[in-house]
Amino acid sequence: MKRARPTPPPTATITTRSSPRPPPTPPPPPPRHSSRKHLNLVFQPTNWAPVNLTQSELSLPLTFPTGQTFRWKQTGPLQYTGTLGPHLISLKHHQNGDVYYQIHHSPSQSAAKSALLSFLNTNISLTEMWHEFAAADSRFAELAQHFKGARVLRQDPLECLIQFLCSSNNNISRITKMVDFVSSLGDYLGNVEGFEFHAFPSLERLALVTEQQLREAGFGYRAKYVTGTVSALQLKPEGGVKWLESLRKLQLQMVIDSLCTLHGIGLKVASCIALFSLDQHHAIPVDTHVWRIATTHLVPELAGASLTPKLCGRVADAFVSKYGKYAGWAQTLLFIAELPSQKALLPSVTVNEKKSSKKRGSKAQRGN
Repeated sequence: MKRARPTPPPTATITTRSSPRPPPTPPPPPPRHSSRKHLNLVFQPTNWAPVNLTQSELSLPLTFPTGQTFRWKQTGPLQYTGTLGPHLISLKHHQNGDVYYQIHHSPSQSAAKSALLSFLNTNISLTEMWHEFAAADSRFAELAQHFKGARVLRQDPLECLIQFLCSSNNNISRITKMVDFVSSLGDYLGNVEGFEFHAFPSLERLALVTEQQLREAGFGYRAKYVTGTVSALQLKPEGGVKWLESLRKLQLQMVIDSLCTLHGIGLKVASCIALFSLDQHHAIPVDTHVWRIATTHLVPELAGASLTPKLCGRVADAFVSKYGKYAGWAQTLLFIAELPSQKALLPSVTVNEKKSSKKRGSKAQRGN
C-alpha cells in the first residue's frame, strides 16, 4: 500500500444549491437555523491538488469502506467524499495511483488541508512500517503485496465514538443508515454527486435527541447507549469533547478503562475508538475475525477455546509482541484481508474458503 507527474484529474461534478435572486427592497430576512438544508450554499471548489501520498501509502478503497468509518461516501470511481469538522472534501486516485484532494466547502482552505493531513495520519510512513512487519512475519509480507495502502485513520474522537456505539452486533448497511441519521443533525455543508453532507453534530446538539427518536430511526437498544453516553460526556468537568481528546495523552489501558465507563462501550468497541481516533496505535480490537487470525497464526494453543476478556488480552499481547508499537496497523491489514470482498481477490484462496467467507460476510466488520 505505490513517474513524471501527469496533470491532475478533472474536477468532479459538484451539485450546488441556489435560490432566486432577492428583490432590491426590502432585503430578505436572515435564514433560520432550523432550515439549514435550504441555505444558499454556493461552492467555489479548488482544483485537485496532491496529498503527496502514493497508492502504497494510501489506498482509498482499502481504507474507507472497510469498517473504520461509516461517514465517507464513494462519489466516483476511486473517489470518496466526507466531512472533517466544517470542511467538505473529496479524495481521489489519479491515473498513476497518487492521491489528490479537492475542497468543496470550507471556511479556511489552510485549515481544511491541515485537518485532512491529520485525519490521514500523514506523519506516519506506511511503507516503512510494513517493511518492518514483513520482516517479522512472512504471512504479512505475502498479504501486503495484495493490500498495499490500507491505512489507519485519525478520526475526531466524538464522531468515532458515536459511530462505534452504532456498530454493536450490527451489519455495515444498518450501521451506515444509523450514522447517516446522526450526521443529518449537523450543519448542512453541501451535495456532491447526489450525496448530501453534514458536519458531525456537536455534543450539545446530540443532547437534544431523545431515546425515542433514535428508536424510531432504527437504533433499537443502541438508542439508550447513545443518549446515555452523551449525557455522561456532558457531565465531564472539562467538557466531554476535551475529555475525549485528553485520552490521547494516556496509556492504552487507562484509555480502555476510561471509555468502558461510558454506556454501551465494552473492550472491543473501546479498542476501536482508541485505535481509530485516540493515537493508540497498538490497540487491538478483538472480534471473531481477529480471534480466528490469532488462533491460526499467533496463538494456536488457544484454538477451540471460548473468547473471553482475559483471552482478548492474550490476543492483543500476541499482536504487540509480533508487530510492536504499531500492532494495530498490522492487525488492520490482517482484518481487511479477512473481508469476503477482499479475500476473494487472493490467489491462494480455495473455493471452499470463498464459500465459507461469504457466509461470514454480513457481519465482517468492526462492530461484531
